[in-house]
Amino acid sequence: MEQKFLHWLENGVVLGDGAMGTMLYERGIYINRNFDQLNLTEPHLIKAIHRDYIAAGAEVIETNTFGANAYKLGKYGLAEDAFKIAKAGAEIARRVADESSQVLVAGSMGPLGKPVAPVGTIHHEEALGAFKTQAQALLEGGVDLFILETFIDLAEITIAVQAVREVSDLPLVAMMTIDLTDLTAYGRSPEQVAAELDALPVEVIGL
Repeated sequence: MEQKFLHWLENGVVLGDGAMGTMLYERGIYINRNFDQLNLTEPHLIKAIHRDYIAAGAEVIETNTFGANAYKLGKYGLAEDAFKIAKAGAEIARRVADESSQVLVAGSMGPLGKPVAPVGTIHHEEALGAFKTQAQALLEGGVDLFILETFIDLAEITIAVQAVREVSDLPLVAMMTIDLTDLTAYGRSPEQVAAELDALPVEVIGL
């Protein structure tokens, strides 16, 4: 299936889904709750959103695991459940995608929620361990590719790429975020971002 994604990219536009959090909010799940934990507590909601996106034409759906790492989950006392939550998110998306032979599953991974060294206090090995746990869970849950998204720190996304590559050779999408100044939060330009991401072992880069 991973070769299907790369083949699609070589031959045209691949249509992904949209935001998960926005759709959950519309269904009455408010921001004071942890959206990733819903993979365990209310999987029917996650399945319904995946199915809606597929019905709208999505060829790739992302797992509900953007914040399923020990640091973000730790704010809710769920750090120890990081692997279980991430794997459940992948399994949910896999089951829905398998209802159609033309839909792929992308394992969604976002920033840790706290800055890594040298800007912050999370050391390289700690960040690497958190990302590896998430990536391994997504892999075991059945994803076809990985998406690292809305990162603002090149150092952090580089660690995330390393973590994914230590557990998998599936296609990897790496995306950074810039703000209204046309720079990242740490002052890096799109040109700098593109050059650094292009040097990493990833198949797709983006903003």
